Amino acid sequence: MEKYQDSTLSACARAKDLLGRMTLREKIGQLNQRLYGFRIYEKKEGADGIQIELDREFEEEVLKYGGLGCLYGLYRADPWADKDYHTGLTGALAKKAYNQVQRFVLEHSRLGIPMMMSSECPHGHQALDGYLLPVNLAAGATFHPQLLKDAYHVCGKQLQNMGVDFALASMLDVLRDPRWGRSEECYSEDPYLSARLAEAAVAGIQEAGPAVVAKHFAAQGEGTGGINASAARIGERELREIHLPPMAACAKAGVKGVMAAYNEIDGIYCHANPRLLKDILRDEMGFSGVVMADGVAIDQLDFMTGDNVASGALALSSGVDMGLWDAAFGKLEMALERGLVTQEQIDVAALRILTLKFERGLFEHPFLEETEEGMYFPYEKYPQSLQMARESGVLLKNREGVLPLTAQSGRLAVIGPNADALYNQLGDYSPPMRREDGCTVLDGIKQIFADWQVSYTQGCYLRGRAPEMLEEAKKLAEESDLIVCVLGTSSSRFGGAVFDANGAALNLNTESGLGMDCGEGMDCADLELPEAQTELLKTLAQTGKRIVTVVIAGRPLALRTVCELSDAVLLSFYPGPLGGLAIAELLAGRENPSGRLPVSLPAATGQVPVYYNYKSSYLAWNYMDAKKAPLFSFGFGLDYTRYTYENVALSAARLTTDELKENGISLRMKIRNAGGRAGFAVPQLYVKDVAASTVRRVKELKAFDKVWLEAGQEKDVCLALGEEQLGLWNERMQFVTEPGVFELELSDKGESIWKGEFELCI
Repeated sequence: MEKYQDSTLSACARAKDLLGRMTLREKIGQLNQRLYGFRIYEKKEGADGIQIELDREFEEEVLKYGGLGCLYGLYRADPWADKDYHTGLTGALAKKAYNQVQRFVLEHSRLGIPMMMSSECPHGHQALDGYLLPVNLAAGATFHPQLLKDAYHVCGKQLQNMGVDFALASMLDVLRDPRWGRSEECYSEDPYLSARLAEAAVAGIQEAGPAVVAKHFAAQGEGTGGINASAARIGERELREIHLPPMAACAKAGVKGVMAAYNEIDGIYCHANPRLLKDILRDEMGFSGVVMADGVAIDQLDFMTGDNVASGALALSSGVDMGLWDAAFGKLEMALERGLVTQEQIDVAALRILTLKFERGLFEHPFLEETEEGMYFPYEKYPQSLQMARESGVLLKNREGVLPLTAQSGRLAVIGPNADALYNQLGDYSPPMRREDGCTVLDGIKQIFADWQVSYTQGCYLRGRAPEMLEEAKKLAEESDLIVCVLGTSSSRFGGAVFDANGAALNLNTESGLGMDCGEGMDCADLELPEAQTELLKTLAQTGKRIVTVVIAGRPLALRTVCELSDAVLLSFYPGPLGGLAIAELLAGRENPSGRLPVSLPAATGQVPVYYNYKSSYLAWNYMDAKKAPLFSFGFGLDYTRYTYENVALSAARLTTDELKENGISLRMKIRNAGGRAGFAVPQLYVKDVAASTVRRVKELKAFDKVWLEAGQEKDVCLALGEEQLGLWNERMQFVTEPGVFELELSDKGESIWKGEFELCI
């Protein structure tokens, strides 16, 4: 038995021994992930049933490198992959395809090195019958890390059972410009909330088995003008204060992989940034896993180098370990010959990948049992996705308590382009779904309001007028007692889209009124709802009937007109497969809204950026022609009950930096549900550093909780602060705690509950 075959040795020791036996070509093969897995197979009807036929491109890739490092997206299903329930992989057939691919790799690997497999999991597994969650913005609105961890644990179990080694999960982008089409992939505009949710997602998936590849690193949410993959024009302090905390939290949680971002920061591409990928990520944060490139991103370094061989060398020497669909990493042998990289750099990257393969147990258990066991995770048995949808709904307006709808019966008109559009509530990176597995708002209302007379009409297209639809909607509204108008955006690729080489939608089809207007590639200049939807709402308002507007969206929108015309407004960032049921339950009062805004909503597009934690060096939104505040700020959200906060007290009015380091400081309180309905209180503690060596922010979220209280119940709650929450990056870019006065504000529902301060001394 060779040393690397001895399972009693550590993964690192086995990997080092194996590496020493490999040729240069075999090592480089481990660094490449060039194949689109969904393109390497075809289903064929055979005498013994459906068979999987592997294509020549896959076989040639394996033969060229004497193995395969990682295969991307074997299970991916969506319009770009051109895989659905007829052409894609489900059930035991999916495991059979995996085994067939793995077997070919092992049979043609001189040293018997198995492949790893990566798969998209931005809000659930992007595979047929994948367990799907609400998008990240919805997760942010829950303010509930434990719930997110539980939900991702379900996703992780499914991924593990399907042989997925790398779960590619969006969790590092902090949203600073809502014009960005990928806003839905961000947890929040706030680094602290984003970090707490990111570490919860990592723990949820990795405790179930697969390694997480956290993406995207870094500052992709700070793109110029909200344009995807554009320059982040920020300095290192802004980078560290806003965009690095989620990655630091993931590193602390033991994340196994990181995906570099497309963008450049102050003129340096992330894929060519050793300061970012080595000094900060590895040396400062202690990350020891694999850095993966984003799709074809290494080839895009040609804009800098003018030479594809040099681009691969630049990425490798900057800290990228594994490519994705690019040509450049396949040319590392040429780069070595030209002296652009060293043998040691190739060995270091290959060792990381081999070590993870041993950690995953692939050498001992390379194949899957070809049964359907562990493939399906029905929402009825695993309610975490539904619970996330319930807790993510943000009630923005409720005039005269029109909600909840407590009447026993009546005529209810459901109108709007998002009322009965399942894919419009799933978000981007979603697989095809069986219609019976999802629940639209119309479905949910019919189920929950069974004694009501429910009627439906679309009213308009997503982005296009339809006069005959509008007239029908007006007539239906006039005949009804109440209107539920469901508006918003769509990141659905299923209505027809054209795709770039990396799978991003090309902005070509929105004028038809039928296509997606959010998601990757769908950046926008205007945050107002499309004119067709505004016209529909205005027409309905003219009937004088009560209007409850539900906005299902993938980005923060300017909803001033919506709020003016509606009696109640419920905002739901894409709430997932059962989002329609959750929304109906919230409208009926079966569930109490507990969502809080994870991002601020502008009153007008021209206010952008409107994030709440701006620097104290200027007056935000101080325009002569606009309201000097967002329409709704971060942390806002109404519900159907009332909470009182009593005995709010700091553990100390004055403490030293040593005392802070040892014990921290805490704010204790008693929260009582003084209303008639059970619900979640969401206490949020904000800090302002009054005087410091660098310009501080007007306030920053530094602690929060989500507390369930039955009607009349009370609980003691403690929010703790430590060095991490009170430190800053000083003028020398050192993270320190400085003496001085700190102002605290406790709030919920956008209302200030308590204010106080303490002094930190040397």
